[in-house]
Amino acid sequence: MIIYQKTKESFTNDVISNEIETIIHDFFKTKVGSSTSEAEIRSWKNSMMYMNNVLLDPEIPCDAGVTIEYQIPLTSKRIDFILTGQSEDGKDHAILIELKQWSKSSLTGKDGVISTFVGKAEREVSHPSYQAWSYAALLNGFNEAIYTSDIKLASCAYLHNYIPDGIIDHEFYKDYIAKAPIFLKPDTFKLRDFIKSFIKHGDKSKVMLVIEGGRIKPSKSLADSLAKMLKGSEEFLMIDDQKVVYETAVSLAKKANPLNKKVVIVHGGPGTGKSVVAINLMVNLTKLGLFSQYVSKNSAPREVYKTKLTGTFKQTEISNFFTGSGSFVNTIPDTFDALIIDESHRLNEKSGMYKNLGENQIKELISASKFSVFFLDENQKVAIHDIGTKDEIVRWAKDFDAQITELELTSQFRCNGSDGYLAWLDHILQIRETANTTLDEDEFDFKVLDSPSELRDLIFEKNKINNKARLVAGYCWPWKSKKDKNAMDIEFPEESFG
Repeated sequence: MIIYQKTKESFTNDVISNEIETIIHDFFKTKVGSSTSEAEIRSWKNSMMYMNNVLLDPEIPCDAGVTIEYQIPLTSKRIDFILTGQSEDGKDHAILIELKQWSKSSLTGKDGVISTFVGKAEREVSHPSYQAWSYAALLNGFNEAIYTSDIKLASCAYLHNYIPDGIIDHEFYKDYIAKAPIFLKPDTFKLRDFIKSFIKHGDKSKVMLVIEGGRIKPSKSLADSLAKMLKGSEEFLMIDDQKVVYETAVSLAKKANPLNKKVVIVHGGPGTGKSVVAINLMVNLTKLGLFSQYVSKNSAPREVYKTKLTGTFKQTEISNFFTGSGSFVNTIPDTFDALIIDESHRLNEKSGMYKNLGENQIKELISASKFSVFFLDENQKVAIHDIGTKDEIVRWAKDFDAQITELELTSQFRCNGSDGYLAWLDHILQIRETANTTLDEDEFDFKVLDSPSELRDLIFEKNKINNKARLVAGYCWPWKSKKDKNAMDIEFPEESFG
């Protein structure tokens, strides 16, 4: 979505009129449907004045394109300023410029992260060069018009209030500064030269309109690299019915279209390899040219798999393959070729921090994609807001007249950690057969005790080692301490426990 788009000449006139922030805000309200903060409006006024000074060079053509506040599709991220035009040899170029009003910062020791005062507090944020580069990387990797039309992207950051201090341009950030140079308060002429090295002629191709109309689809090089990393990982090897479920889902995904939606429900308990199949589907459907995303309510599994698949990439380059279940409230129907929804039992009805957005996450997911596969274990529903059930998925699938296929995973992986423990409990209590028939004594110290006080004392003793032992319980007692910090939530008077 483009908020403001004009030629350099018209942009200059808007700045000279002293109404640039009002003009941008009017466009913003029209396009977004709401207003924005006074702070952002002030930032437009200040930053655009500085950008106009940079562009006041006759060698930067008057008919170069100026785009302000371009929202990257399928994200909430907006690029502050884009200048478009053609190079000396006639190649289309877009220069992405991240604008900051910072005047101070401090090192963090974290890759691509710096600390500065924003939002009324000192916060750790992405380094401006990292931010500018990452936006270009997202567009290069996911906008079909860019990588098929050979549109060249360059990126940089401009901190027009920042006096050089050896921190913002510290050696620690050199890799990102090399990809997206950073220009500070004294660097007006350097930024001009940077722009002129890419743009010599006006925007004859209407580059931003081409980008805006580009289909969101991962580039072949990105998809191939992901597939290569997956192929080399034994963690994602599929066995037995995992392979059958995977091949069935791939076959259905290939046949799906807006008039013939496909919905697959995959049942499976802990350790059956639901996530293994899910990641294989996301990566390999992408390699087949289908725009796919891995979806989960909780961020933890997404972060784990992003890390495992990053390889030589930075996480930004593959972040668009992963998203939360609340991201589809306003998604245009059939935007995606395939959505792979892991831990579907944890889906909610409403989205947003206050559960006040959208109508129903299952409905929104099926609407957003031609093919949807829901990995489900109804026994793992843990919160009152969890609505992910077979019946609920079937109800909405029928509402979209989608073909419904049910599959089941039963093959067990021997596993450790919490999944292994839960699978062992299910087996020992004869809830279901699993591969975890014994408990690894190297991983767990399992005991049955006669009293809660004895358990408490053992936990206290264990906690002396590294302060990582805890006693936990489910929601079985009134939450007395919520109102009275001195009250005990769990008490067994007969055991002197409390």
